[in-house]
Amino acid sequence: MIDNNINSAIVSGQLGLQRASDGITTASVNIAQKSAQSTLETDGVGAVLANASVSGLSTLKQTLPSATDTFTSDLLSLQINSLNAQASAKVLDTAYDAVGTIIDTLA
Repeated sequence: MIDNNINSAIVSGQLGLQRASDGITTASVNIAQKSAQSTLETDGVGAVLANASVSGLSTLKQTLPSATDTFTSDLLSLQINSLNAQASAKVLDTAYDAVGTIIDTLA
């Protein structure tokens, strides 16, 4: 019974860390893309990509996303996922401490 609970805690902690990491990555990419889009709209394609070829400019402009969400929502997502990562790390730390205690007790 203890074995399953510890394994479950470890898996849960690892899954939480992975999801938090994915969320942090997504929010960071969204913020970077919005910054690039804003700079492109403000300064123009020529100022932002002065050394790029004309065909490169066309391709790049088509790949830049349109700003749909707000910076605030991305910043909140970044903070929430950071807190989730910290919580998941604590779950893993506690589970590993429990494993260590069990090993010490059985030894």
